[in-house]
Amino acid sequence: MTKITRTLIATPDRVPTTAKLFGYAFPQQLEPFVYTVARDMAPAFYNGGYWHFYRIGENGFYMAPDIDGPVQASCAGNFFRGELSADALGIVVCLTAYSHLSFGKDQKFARTCADQFYQLRSYAGYQDEAAAIYAAID
Repeated sequence: MTKITRTLIATPDRVPTTAKLFGYAFPQQLEPFVYTVARDMAPAFYNGGYWHFYRIGENGFYMAPDIDGPVQASCAGNFFRGELSADALGIVVCLTAYSHLSFGKDQKFARTCADQFYQLRSYAGYQDEAAAIYAAID
């Protein structure tokens, strides 16, 4: 099995990259929903801030908050409570957002979110925190 690589998206490339992957739905639906999920999962941590954008593999994408140290996170839907790095929190938040948005009325965007979910879930399996990430999304 080939390991999935991750590349930080440079600041000037953020808008073109997200526009290509998600179109208008990124700033209107995905990005705000990611921030809402982050606030719900880690209310003591999340009150806004800068997020890094990453490309995974050829067309995968996720965001992670620019913070130091671990974050206490909880997921009401499955009773997960635990400590996650900023990167793992970003993966969990994006997986949750992709899953939820994959059931939307806009079929093209819903399919994109489903595809992104599966790519990111595969990438998550290579992370040191894979067990915690999977527990949080289960």
